[in-house]
Amino acid sequence: MADKKHPDDDASAAGVPDDGTAAGAPDDATPDAASAADADASADGIEEDELTVQDILDAAEREVAEPTSEHLADLKRVTAEYANYRRRTEANRAIEKERVTGDIVKILIPVLDDIYRAEKHGDLVPDSAFATIAAKLRSSVERLGLTSFGAVGDPFDPTMHEAIFQQPSAAVDTETVGDVAETGYYLGSTLLRAAKVVVQVPSDG
Repeated sequence: MADKKHPDDDASAAGVPDDGTAAGAPDDATPDAASAADADASADGIEEDELTVQDILDAAEREVAEPTSEHLADLKRVTAEYANYRRRTEANRAIEKERVTGDIVKILIPVLDDIYRAEKHGDLVPDSAFATIAAKLRSSVERLGLTSFGAVGDPFDPTMHEAIFQQPSAAVDTETVGDVAETGYYLGSTLLRAAKVVVQVPSDG
């Protein structure tokens, strides 16, 4: 007796899957395949939008030619900071220079005192070798910015003069320098030493 064929056997022989899907029909794209496709598309997009060196240079040139307001503000801030830095540096340099010069001049002040005393007592003979050396020394310290003060007849100023003695005098109406025991010195605007003086004060009679 002939065997009966099961319908599934014919389907299997024809290459039809058991789940009823037609053979050779394309399946839906798998997640991995979709991700790969997206990655390829993204890569294509990056290549299309990728900046070249020339693009960067062109952008820099445009920024220089037409800077943004933000960059202009940054430039002004940097310029102001640099100007302040220069002012501080120059001021500190001037202060340091004056300090060093003052230290040098202070060493020479005792020598200047000896010259002043010699001149006061008539020992500084004009046109002598000693007078020539004294003149050169005074000229040198003056070039450094040293100036002397304190002379007979000057009004007494307690900010500049140190009174070592008071002498009543009918010849003056206000406190006046009557004699100078030690010359005072300024270095620029800095008081190096007050002048020691005898002060003449108005007398009652």
